[in-house]
Amino acid sequence: MKLQDKICIVTGAASGIGKEIALTYAREGGKVAIADINKAAAQATADDITKAGGTAMAVAMDVTNEEQVNAAIAEVVAAWGGVDVLVSNAGIQIVHPIEEFPFADWKKMLSIHLDGAFLTTKACLPHMQASGRGGSIIYMGSVHSKEASVLKSAYVTAKHGLIGLCKTVAKEGGKHAIRANVICPGFVRTPLVEKQIPEQAQALGISEDDVVKKVMLKETVDGEFTTVQDVAEVALLFAGFGSNALTGQSLVVSHGWFMQ
Repeated sequence: MKLQDKICIVTGAASGIGKEIALTYAREGGKVAIADINKAAAQATADDITKAGGTAMAVAMDVTNEEQVNAAIAEVVAAWGGVDVLVSNAGIQIVHPIEEFPFADWKKMLSIHLDGAFLTTKACLPHMQASGRGGSIIYMGSVHSKEASVLKSAYVTAKHGLIGLCKTVAKEGGKHAIRANVICPGFVRTPLVEKQIPEQAQALGISEDDVVKKVMLKETVDGEFTTVQDVAEVALLFAGFGSNALTGQSLVVSHGWFMQ
């Protein structure tokens, strides 16, 4: 197994991409902490893993709250003895034209995506350094870490910012064998994306079907959504990679939308 006995923390892991990553890590032998603002939902995911023969625990975590982040990481370390893998996945989406974007929503978006990534990284790094085993820190970016779309100024800004944070962590972590990477999915049909379809249809004055075909999947090679399984496989690759050869790199997972 690629992650046998590795201690993994996945934020926003009660549903969607985060849940699939958690399930994949558990199948590969990882001990997985399901970190989510919804503790009951996190516990349900942890229970699913345990019933399937894996090892998991649930921790309550608002990634924008430093005290909650530190307490949750400490809870995992107390239970299992360290941290080997962090997946910073928690995120939301709010869409508006820039001139109509409420400043409170702008700050909320950047806080969840960027502050959350920073706070969880800050809390996990000392444990990775102290263990002598190194570690893997994975940020959930987006194709919007590479390019922009209308109505998504805050999201695009936050996802671009993760690239910069990742590169800095890779530079600082290299001597400790701590790797950092960004996964950049295209549109994945999660509740987050489902919510955007009617919102963009209204904002753009087009049908929901056109939002899917002419906005979301227009630049793919096959008109297909990226799947949670696609993203989880890349998260497994980064978590299980054995050297610094790929550190600081980002990988687009998008059915051909935005090729580097």
